[in-house]
Amino acid sequence: MILHSPWRADFPALAVLEAQGQTYLDSAATAQKPQALIDALTGYYTCGAANVHRAQHQPAERATHAFEDARVKAARWLNAAGPTEIVFTRGATEALNLLAYGLEHLLQAGDEIVISALEHHANLLPWQQLALRRGARLVVLPLDAQGLIDLPAATALIGPRTRLLAVSQLSNVLGSWQPLQALLALARAQGALTIVDGAQGVVHGRHDLQALACDFYVMSSHKLYGPDGVGVLYGRGESLLQLRHWQFGGEMVRVAEYHSAEFHAAPLGFEAGTPPIAGVIGLGASLDYLAGLDAAAIEAHEVALHRDLLDGLRQRKGVRLLGAPSVALASFVVDGVHHSDLAHLLTEQGIAVRSGNHCAMPLMKELGLTGAIRVSLGLYNDGGDLQRFFEALDRSLELLR
Repeated sequence: MILHSPWRADFPALAVLEAQGQTYLDSAATAQKPQALIDALTGYYTCGAANVHRAQHQPAERATHAFEDARVKAARWLNAAGPTEIVFTRGATEALNLLAYGLEHLLQAGDEIVISALEHHANLLPWQQLALRRGARLVVLPLDAQGLIDLPAATALIGPRTRLLAVSQLSNVLGSWQPLQALLALARAQGALTIVDGAQGVVHGRHDLQALACDFYVMSSHKLYGPDGVGVLYGRGESLLQLRHWQFGGEMVRVAEYHSAEFHAAPLGFEAGTPPIAGVIGLGASLDYLAGLDAAAIEAHEVALHRDLLDGLRQRKGVRLLGAPSVALASFVVDGVHHSDLAHLLTEQGIAVRSGNHCAMPLMKELGLTGAIRVSLGLYNDGGDLQRFFEALDRSLELLR
């Protein structure tokens, strides 16, 4: 029986894409948007746009209320202790760069920053460059055969010189949940600060950040069915106090003189300039939409859809999965077939998948690959999408072999 998504009609772009002969299987890159988000953006722009926190007139009051209400919704979604632990950024990448600059003063030459071998460039390059600036050592945790961060190796590598641990919750290439609790415990035992890249993980299930007990957590709106250009940095209250300001301008300053200034604490102290107001309000609308859905039903649907995806790939000769994907996506290569050639033929048949290194060049090199095909799923995908994908895959492989 073909799986159906009861939420598909909530995403108007899917009907448009389907009419164009397109099947969207690239949600790990960016997700399609629900009508609730589109309505919120339209409402904000048509009812009078205004800047936030700066004026008393009605449009500004309305915008500020909606903006700060979205902060409350983000805190609730992540189970933060309160909205003051939520800083809005312009994406997960900016949030990670904010941390790399804001925590730089804590590092000295010879200190260690620990990441893993599977990190997205966004959770590699800021720490690589921080290590170069401070004369610190970048330590890379290896993976086991299943594509998980190797815990015995991590136990040996996370030590008394470790100052920061920055790891992904869910790999964007391997689709595997990482052993966060154990890794975070190892870092905490050494007095290190912990950063979790939740760009992929936040999309699947609800995550209690107070229970996770990391110091910082970053996420992107556009992967969580929200608008692009918006990110969230969660920081535990005491951890946020350790951040130094990294961007300067309007909004974040409390007192300004020609030769000195005093700055706000988080969150406003780290939201310099005009923030992405419409995007933040739109994220709030997306969170409202998601909060109104049956979480158990979504999980069951994604599990069933993912199982069918993996089963179908394993049934095809020469297809090799990367790692042991556990949710939402699968990356694969085909013996004797270049990934870009396969992606080209899939694209010609209206199948939208990702091909390449997936912003994880070092991981691909570790795997001995130049790239791979990635199929990634959203709650709106259904069995018909997979059927069209497999039919196009079979036709493509017939031509390429």
